[in-house]
Amino acid sequence: MSGRITFWPSGTTIEVKPGTPILSAARRAGVLIQTRCGGNAACFMCKVKIRPGSDLMPIADEEKRKLAGLEEEGYRLACQAKVRGVVQVDVPLDPLRAAVQKLLAKQAEEKDELW
Repeated sequence: MSGRITFWPSGTTIEVKPGTPILSAARRAGVLIQTRCGGNAACFMCKVKIRPGSDLMPIADEEKRKLAGLEEEGYRLACQAKVRGVVQVDVPLDPLRAAVQKLLAKQAEEKDELW
């Protein structure tokens, strides 16, 4: 049996061995997930939202402690969450890209108001 992860919003899909951390799969697939600690569950930057119906290995106590209840809303740490089957992951935009997109949207809105 193999695992498969689809990363959203890009739609990039990759086949992986069960037990592969989401962060490792993302790196192999060329999907950027921010991290500062190198995958040691210390920085909390690799937090991703797991779509309902995804098949991950059970959450470990350390990750659960770090998430402090966010796992109940579907969040997991990409460095700790391990694939068991088919997984769908929503990857947040990195902060700089998100800020640029917000600024561009605001400028487009202002331009539309002028016309």
